[in-house]
Amino acid sequence: MTTRTTLALIIVALLGLAPPSPAAQHEKEKTSAKAARHEVADAAEAIKQYGADKRDEAAKKAQTALDALDARIEAMEVRIDRNWDKMDKAAREQARSRLKALREQRVEVAEWYGGLKNSTVEAWDQMKAGFSGAYTSLRRTWEKAETENPEGGKP
Repeated sequence: MTTRTTLALIIVALLGLAPPSPAAQHEKEKTSAKAARHEVADAAEAIKQYGADKRDEAAKKAQTALDALDARIEAMEVRIDRNWDKMDKAAREQARSRLKALREQRVEVAEWYGGLKNSTVEAWDQMKAGFSGAYTSLRRTWEKAETENPEGGKP
């Protein structure tokens, strides 16, 4: 193999490893957030339909929803960090406050998840209702965060 051919192959390989453009990355983030939003909503809705006999399946769906929420919160933190220098003091305070509220509600959802996962047949409906209520509250806070997003882009 000639040096020129080897060099061409290396360049092609490196181009394939190049990071995506900012526009492509932003579009990928929007698509990922939308997919996560649907996944979480679907999981929460499915949990409402489960009886105590499907507790383990409901717990798996709930864990999936929590994992997706964690990823979305982390993505929001990354966007805020990336835009921190462009934000004024009020926007920074709002971003901090919003993240704090999301984390607090995420903890509440996780607590209900623990109860849901370990509930007895007798306590199932109460745990399911508690989890759904906590999730709904978190979802509303998330939707508010999306409409009041000072750092740009959707969380």
